[in-house]
Amino acid sequence: MDCDAIVIGAGISGLYQLYRLRELGLKVRVFEAGTGVGGTWYWNRYPGARFDSESYSYGYSFSQELLDEWHWTEHFSPQPQTFKYLNYVADKFDLRRDIQFKSRVAAAHYSEATRSWEITLEDGRRHGARFLITAIGPLSAPTMPRIEGIDTFEGQSCHTARWPHEPVGFEGKRVAVIGTGATGVQTIQEVAKTAGTLTVFQRTPNWCAPLHNARIGEEEMREIRSRYPEIFERCRETFACFLHTPDPRATSEVTPEEREALFEKLYDNRGFGMWQGNFRDILVDRKANALVSDFVARKIRQRVKDPKVAEMLIPRNHGFGTRRVPLETRYYEVYNQPNVTLVDISRTPIERIMPTGIKTSDSEYEFDMIIYATGFDAITGSFDRIDIRGADGLRLKDKWKGGPKTWLGVQVEGFPNMFMVMGPHTALGNIPRSIEYNVEWVTGLIRHMREHGLTRAECRPEGVKAWTEHVKALGEGLLSNEIDSWMTGINRNVDGKETRIVARYSGSAPAYRARCDEVAANGYREMALS
Repeated sequence: MDCDAIVIGAGISGLYQLYRLRELGLKVRVFEAGTGVGGTWYWNRYPGARFDSESYSYGYSFSQELLDEWHWTEHFSPQPQTFKYLNYVADKFDLRRDIQFKSRVAAAHYSEATRSWEITLEDGRRHGARFLITAIGPLSAPTMPRIEGIDTFEGQSCHTARWPHEPVGFEGKRVAVIGTGATGVQTIQEVAKTAGTLTVFQRTPNWCAPLHNARIGEEEMREIRSRYPEIFERCRETFACFLHTPDPRATSEVTPEEREALFEKLYDNRGFGMWQGNFRDILVDRKANALVSDFVARKIRQRVKDPKVAEMLIPRNHGFGTRRVPLETRYYEVYNQPNVTLVDISRTPIERIMPTGIKTSDSEYEFDMIIYATGFDAITGSFDRIDIRGADGLRLKDKWKGGPKTWLGVQVEGFPNMFMVMGPHTALGNIPRSIEYNVEWVTGLIRHMREHGLTRAECRPEGVKAWTEHVKALGEGLLSNEIDSWMTGINRNVDGKETRIVARYSGSAPAYRARCDEVAANGYREMALS
């Protein structure tokens, strides 16, 4: 074995996992496919990419020095600053010396004889370690649409998650954007500022809410620093680790005037408040959801001048908040610009990409550039792209056929000494807050193993069955689980991803942490340790 632990990925999870395992005195090696650190914020350099969690709730909380030194310049940090921040972290804690870049992991196989994992890189090099930790992220496997002729286009084209590292200009160009999810919304509102023409190809409109971003000056940053303990305590207490949490009232418990007043207040406030801070029943009660959906639809109609275009932008197949809600800055106003056209491809599908542009069922369009904002093979996709095999050669992809089965979202039965940071069935929400907890829990388990001379850790089948059933039960009654989206494992651009699954934990983050803490407090006796 080359080292004690191998970590796949040098994003927010991988960097922090490396930092914590080093504290235990472990020899750690991180393998990263990119040429630098940052994960999501390394790969996603598309125009408009930024946080939609408040910056000061998103950064690491583990180092007081780091909190004292770093100045967030905006309430919702743009990608270049976030990328700079993660490089600052890597340099401050001297993390790069244990990271091997340009090293994509192709396979990871467990050996019962040595109780260790061997990983194989795409170039054939192999490395071994007692522990394997996946820090590969729930949204890191981009997918291209299944459209004939993609490779024939003679202009510039790229997926938003594989954006060029050199500057890209849109001035005077005929640009197409395919996709109107969270990434598409951010891209569209930025490209529209300078493109000669912008044509948006929309299959499914999404409910969006205003971001209300603003700059942060020196004085405000000093005030934020003084509140960091309060900010992180708030994130620990809330349902999804955001600064926002559901209003304790139901929509039926207030008057129509009070309900409208809260909707207006949330719509005018920054961040995820409209989604995460709304009445407690909007995501479980159809009547309540219809009320908030109607409110946002009215806002869209007010903001978009052409009534036909406004109606095209209002979702009909899902209610507000039942899919991940993109946050926007004057996104709807983009469609008032004379250089912007919206094409509904649910009515006139794209038939093929041509050398000169895009052909739909009723028109042909010429473009200089095509941007694919077509999302990710979410949650399990990044695992599927690695040949992961546990005891007796069991393939993880086969184990998870029909949906993931996990224990606490951290381990899989039959895959000893493999731990997942932000795997399926963990508390998502404000990702870095969940990452820090996952990393610290895994680190605590490895510490326990070293202190007790243990070399093999595996979850028990009864634990997996109970946790997976618990996760499924938590999803019952949620309107979001009745909707096709990445949150229910749907991706029609990927074979086998056409059926809804329960891929995420729908309970509260405090409840998730309480269950994991219980396992640790009881000496990990629920696991098979030897």
